[in-house]
Amino acid sequence: MRELNIRGASRSRRRFTTHPDRTHTRAPDRVQREFTASGPNRLWVSDFTYCSTWTGVAYVAFVIDVYSRMIVGWHLDATMRTDLVMTALEQAIWRRDTLLDGLVAHSDAGSQDTSIRYTDRLAEIGALPSIGSVGDSYDNAMAESTIGLYKSELVWPKGPWRTFEQLELVTLVYIEWFNHRRLHGELGLMTPTEAEEAYYRQPRPETPVTNNHRT
Repeated sequence: MRELNIRGASRSRRRFTTHPDRTHTRAPDRVQREFTASGPNRLWVSDFTYCSTWTGVAYVAFVIDVYSRMIVGWHLDATMRTDLVMTALEQAIWRRDTLLDGLVAHSDAGSQDTSIRYTDRLAEIGALPSIGSVGDSYDNAMAESTIGLYKSELVWPKGPWRTFEQLELVTLVYIEWFNHRRLHGELGLMTPTEAEEAYYRQPRPETPVTNNHRT
């Protein structure tokens, strides 16, 4: 069906959030579906989704740290222009407030994530962009999974949503709960905050002191 450009009929209207820009040169896939990291700020994954409200469609972008599954950046907007993902990225950078040299920032092939503004900002902080293939959710599975939790734990059971502002407020509360109180089986039933605290409590090898003083 794909080869013949045939798609089954559906009663629901599908909304596509990933629109690749074929004029942009995409970064390689540096992750290859290996969503593991040796510590915080080694690998971030990002994606965005849409939610219906009575006043229109709201788009919500997320940036997730793979090591702890912490949502480190997010933003809700009425459009899915580049500002949507840029604001989520800037929040993640501000929140981490540390050197990010060598960080791999993985996303799908949407035009927002391959834009010059986005890739230039990654270069400014020393991060390496990574782009999955077009139309394959497995290449960004962790971000897709986090969005699935957001929708199944908040958006669908707690709706319908009347306004953007209402959805934005409850999203803020949800992310606070997700990061600080939700237990994750993949983290040994710890919260993302507890996982990072445990990482930073681990002893670090001391840097040897070299005495260059000559007598």
